[in-house]
Amino acid sequence: MTSEEVERGYNNRAAVPDHPRYFAQYASLSRAARERYAPKLDLRYGPNPREVLDLFVPAGKPRGTYLYIHGGYWRALSKDDYSFVAGPMLDQGIAVAVVEYDLCPQVSISTIVDECRRAVTWVAGEGPKHGAPAPLVIGGSSAGGHLVAMMYAADWTAHGFDRAPIAGGVTLSGVHDLTPLVDFSYNADLRLDLEEARRMSPAAYPSRIGAPLVIACGDRETSEFIRQSRLMWDAWPANRRPADGPLLIPGGDHFSVQLDHADPQSALTRATLALF
Repeated sequence: MTSEEVERGYNNRAAVPDHPRYFAQYASLSRAARERYAPKLDLRYGPNPREVLDLFVPAGKPRGTYLYIHGGYWRALSKDDYSFVAGPMLDQGIAVAVVEYDLCPQVSISTIVDECRRAVTWVAGEGPKHGAPAPLVIGGSSAGGHLVAMMYAADWTAHGFDRAPIAGGVTLSGVHDLTPLVDFSYNADLRLDLEEARRMSPAAYPSRIGAPLVIACGDRETSEFIRQSRLMWDAWPANRRPADGPLLIPGGDHFSVQLDHADPQSALTRATLALF
């Protein structure tokens, strides 16, 4: 791909000129969710400045936990923009942990992967004490989708587990092969060379987890994001959900499709709940 093709394929803000209205919706819906559900805010899961999470606990006895990793190309946005994912899960008795992490260029993508591993470890170990029991399902959009897939590629036995603590996952609009991003304008912040891009590409590894993985994106996303979803589906046949190909969400662009998490009737929400 030429640098111009990479830019067209990966610059979602340019592809969706009215993206600021979606950011405003995320923030508004998230404020409303925090007011309604009164989460435990800024629980610390690791030593770095932004290693905190918000924990939403349902009114009744929880029947599992959904850990959500936000997007923003590893360089923008925060957990505060994504509280809106909690509502449909809480209404079905699922606790929700929305994870914050440090951002590029202050840290590397590799550091962010380590932080997310610590978040999963904390929720698996400490979550039940706070009303967030197993089974643990993890999900994320865009950069968060990449980070979810990297959790599937992790060797959890090297981190003190007999087996992976993850029962299922969702990668929405994830980037699973980072090598094109070496030629992307955002790489000024990401600081990837080709070797590091390959090392941080989950599609380059086998999945170490047998749990199902929902692979989804909007059908109006750029051809590169649709390709990235198909790439992950092809790479990990044992984890495929849906079994007949990635979940292509009708009419969804890179930003609108994330709001499907707030819709209890959306195909994305139904697929996520089915993992429990």
